[in-house]
Parts: sequence; C-alpha cells; structure tokens
Amino acid sequence: MNTEDLAMQLSNFEDLNGYQLDCQPIPGETDVLQITVGDFDELPSYVSVTDTQILCITYLFTEDEVKADSRTQLLEEMLELNIPMPLSSFSRIGDRYVIFGALAINSSIEDIGFEIITLTENAVEAITALEDYLE
Repeated sequence: MNTEDLAMQLSNFEDLNGYQLDCQPIPGETDVLQITVGDFDELPSYVSVTDTQILCITYLFTEDEVKADSRTQLLEEMLELNIPMPLSSFSRIGDRYVIFGALAINSSIEDIGFEIITLTENAVEAITALEDYLE
C-alpha cells in the first residue's frame, strides 16, 4: 500500500462514524498524506506508509506555547495521559509536541480510518487536558 492508494480508499470509505476524511498528498522524499477529520481543520493528521508500518502523527503545540514555569508539570501530565489515551502516544519532533499512533502495514482500511479519527479525537482531548500549561 502507498499513500496514493490509501488516500483514495479513505476518501471513498463511508462508514467512519459520520466523519468525512479529506486527504491531501504532500510529495517529498517520503510521501505523506495530510488528513483532516470532519470539522477538525486545525488538527490535521499526517500519515506515512513504510514497508513495516503506517505512522499517523498530529501536531499539538510548540515549545514556545508552553508556559516556561509549567514545562515539568506538562511533561508529567503527558506521561500520565499516555496509558488512558487509546491508540495514541505523545512525543516531540524538534520543538513541536505531537500525538501519534502506528498500525501494521496490513491493517484494514476500516482500522486505518478509525485510528485517524481516534488520533484526532485524542488530540482534541489532550489539548483540553493540557491547556493550563500553555500560553
């Protein structure tokens, strides 16, 4: 499976709990799909496909948006949120905090669609849970 095939299958899939997925390819050294779930335009997911996995990432906020005196508490809260947040984990890429999930390359289109929706819903919940630590 490549990102072009994935985009076509996700765009045509209709049983996603009422959500519509908008897939926009981003060409580059590694092909990436920018996927927006329903009305969550401000929190797109970025999906890449490798030989071994499908990786889904949603950017949450930057280091500059974290209150300097709350950084340690933010990191502790993120660690505590990792377990109860299904199918998602926190990480950092450069100066940007992200939430991500990975699937096996042979995952069904249903599983991939639901992972992207779950990741978006978890991103919204994470930002809400962490807002006290942000500027």
